[in-house]
Amino acid sequence: MGNILLVTGRTPNGEPDGVAPDMARAIAERLGVPVRLVPFNTPGELGDAVDLDEWDIGLIGAEPQRAEKIEFTPAYAEIEATYLVPAGSPVQTIADVDHPGIRISVYGRSAYGLWLERNIQLATLVRAESTEAALIQFLAGGIDVLAGLRAALVDEVQKLPGARVIDGQFATVQQAVGTAKKNRAGASFLRSFVQEAVASGLVTNLIARHGVDGRLSVAKLI
Repeated sequence: MGNILLVTGRTPNGEPDGVAPDMARAIAERLGVPVRLVPFNTPGELGDAVDLDEWDIGLIGAEPQRAEKIEFTPAYAEIEATYLVPAGSPVQTIADVDHPGIRISVYGRSAYGLWLERNIQLATLVRAESTEAALIQFLAGGIDVLAGLRAALVDEVQKLPGARVIDGQFATVQQAVGTAKKNRAGASFLRSFVQEAVASGLVTNLIARHGVDGRLSVAKLI
């Protein structure tokens, strides 16, 4: 529920609405079964529940750490992740961030947080328990950059005089559909479904329907 591009609101009956919920609905429709949407506040919580039989499929960013227990489809959508810096910051580019003394506020269990954990070598990651906590941590001072999804950072920068969102991206989050490793037949079906959804224009139509064009991109077929 924490991704503002994938879950953009709720339906009149209170269910999650957006590109990701509609992907789940489309999968259920193809299978000819009812769908029950199980909301999680964060992707970390969704990932933790993989062995608890709380969900059959999960719509979540694909990352190697998560792939130890979750079998992922190819991505159906991609989201840029970048940095926000405060007024007067000497940080001008993505390459300026990974240097000694630079402190990065980040929701540690997000897909982009996991990417930073694998790739940042010299800067210091200051992990928070949610995107909101990462922002609060950044605003409290003593942090050089805030890592996040570009769309969310563009919204936040409007409230912070002099702050800037850095051009480019340090990672592109690969939004996919996952299922438990033991569900081999399900994983095969989901891979085929997602590839068809991208190729047929279903994902393109969902992105347009929910008004996230230009902020959420259709993944490239591999």
